[in-house]
Amino acid sequence: MLFVSQLINGLQLGSIYALVALGYSMVYGIIKLLNFAHGDIIMVGGYIALFTLTFGQHPLIAAALTVAGCTVLAIVIEKLAYTPLRFAPRLSLLITAIGVSILLQNLAQYFFSATGRSFPGHLLLPQGGIALGSVQVAYTSIITILTSLISMVILTILVRRTRLGKAMRAVSEDQDAARLMGINVNSVITFTFAVGAALAGIGALMYSVRYPLMFPTMGAMLGLKAFVAAVFGGIGSIPGAMLGGYAIGMLEVLVTAVGLSGWVDGVVFMVLICVLMVRPTGIMGRSIMEKV
Repeated sequence: MLFVSQLINGLQLGSIYALVALGYSMVYGIIKLLNFAHGDIIMVGGYIALFTLTFGQHPLIAAALTVAGCTVLAIVIEKLAYTPLRFAPRLSLLITAIGVSILLQNLAQYFFSATGRSFPGHLLLPQGGIALGSVQVAYTSIITILTSLISMVILTILVRRTRLGKAMRAVSEDQDAARLMGINVNSVITFTFAVGAALAGIGALMYSVRYPLMFPTMGAMLGLKAFVAAVFGGIGSIPGAMLGGYAIGMLEVLVTAVGLSGWVDGVVFMVLICVLMVRPTGIMGRSIMEKV
């Protein structure tokens, strides 16, 4: 029964990492940008949910405002910080992403202070759970896992079955060719940022319920671990991001279960190094040949 309990914990945590990792993979797949501000967008989403619930709004309103706030913030960042550097060297974009991340953290510290705030998770999701034999499964775990699975299915349908999804895949393959085919590349890139941020907003809600303490740098380690999950699965691959998220979540729970909770972060990054040594493109990544 201990195995079942830990399995559910791993799936819950992995679901959160998978949602966040999808945002990394989508943006990287389109413009080859490692958006290190992604984790801090989640932090902003957490504060939006916190204050919305504190002011007595309905949980659905809080969830909608959180997702909308993350989406708008990502679009603003993309337009102001990344679009002017669209044709700049990738290093310039990477440095800009790190700068945006630090800016968001400092703005949050200025407006909300560095003091941690308790997140009222009981106002967002129902408490209690259901019994599976001798194992008690919390409603929060069930809702988190189901929400992530539904989000991933919708995203897969969007990318694989819709006209806009085809445009996203075309831009990912070759932006110049996509322009010649009449695709508005700028709009597709902005839409990709928006979808990734919407998933980040959902992830912010789920993460805040699991770890109900809000502080300005809360998104930094979450973002790094989601980046590890994306690289582990194969960055740029949506199924890879899902697989990587669940793998990292299960790994963390396993390390904690054997009594090495203080080594969780170190083990996660050590596994990443080992995977990259054996398969640099990740589990489901593919090698890309570049002409020079």
